[in-house]
Amino acid sequence: MKKYLFIFMAAILLLTGCASNNASYKDEKHEQKTIKVAALKGPTSMGLVKLFKDSDEGNSYDKYEYTILNSPEEVVAGLSKGEFDIAAIPSNLASILYNKSKGQMLKVLAINTGSVLNIASKDESIKTLEDLKGKTIVASGKGATPEFVLRFILEKNGIDPDKDVTFDFKSEHTEVVADLAKNPDHVALLPEPFLTVAKGKVEGLDSRISLGDEWSKIEGAGELIAGVTVVSNKYLQTLESDEDKLSLEKFLDHYKDSVDFANKNTADAAKIIGEMNIFPEDVAVKAIPNCKIMYEDSDKMKEDLSKFYESLFSVNPKSIGGALPDEGFYYER
Repeated sequence: MKKYLFIFMAAILLLTGCASNNASYKDEKHEQKTIKVAALKGPTSMGLVKLFKDSDEGNSYDKYEYTILNSPEEVVAGLSKGEFDIAAIPSNLASILYNKSKGQMLKVLAINTGSVLNIASKDESIKTLEDLKGKTIVASGKGATPEFVLRFILEKNGIDPDKDVTFDFKSEHTEVVADLAKNPDHVALLPEPFLTVAKGKVEGLDSRISLGDEWSKIEGAGELIAGVTVVSNKYLQTLESDEDKLSLEKFLDHYKDSVDFANKNTADAAKIIGEMNIFPEDVAVKAIPNCKIMYEDSDKMKEDLSKFYESLFSVNPKSIGGALPDEGFYYER
């Protein structure tokens, strides 16, 4: 009897799980609006793929018109022109844009990516930060989160990032991977899933130092936050009625479920990622467990993000736009 009861309960749980993963957010009584969403190739877009797919299949509260781009500069240009309502961008860039626009451009909705940064090399002798002295570090995005995170960690460990190492910046992570393929002796600063891509192209390449691990050793540094999701103030100003405001709340609920789906259904998420040409399916299935895809909003977001900004500000105020963002920066649900 107990055996049959166990089988019955397991079946119920399985069916419940499947129903949750395939739940439709569509409301027949609601006239769908179009919300324009931008994300970067990487963990930020990987966490959104279930939401995007649901929208394509008509299973979302509103229609989500999405664009997946290669560089933060492309996202910023789109936000500035009003081409995007919501965008996933590097964490420090959100603060820079907020300060530069004097609070007029955007608010932050959620944290979407934790620590994904690694020092990668074929050189097995690189085991500590001290081993980076005298090395050239190939990286993408001068002035973006990865550079400032590494600078912060180096300085806190007594290493001068302007004298003890040399930076060679590329415009995109794909260029860093290409550099490693041509120059396998180089050292690179790479986030997932680009590290997984590079490991498939450069034999012997591996993560030698996890910047997330090094960050966590620094007292008072808080959590390392790579990416956030922001909403444009232009879009917020269009949310006049309660029904309009519900559209954003429904998006955030769906977004959280999409992130949960990616983390709990790796193979299924990887298949969608491959179908959307974000990354090949075989790369995505290996990378997702290391991508620190997450969703965190409201008070916890504010607490963790403000601590992270304080850490960057202490090393270089320009890294977050010259000032800690005020209360108006954080969207309250």
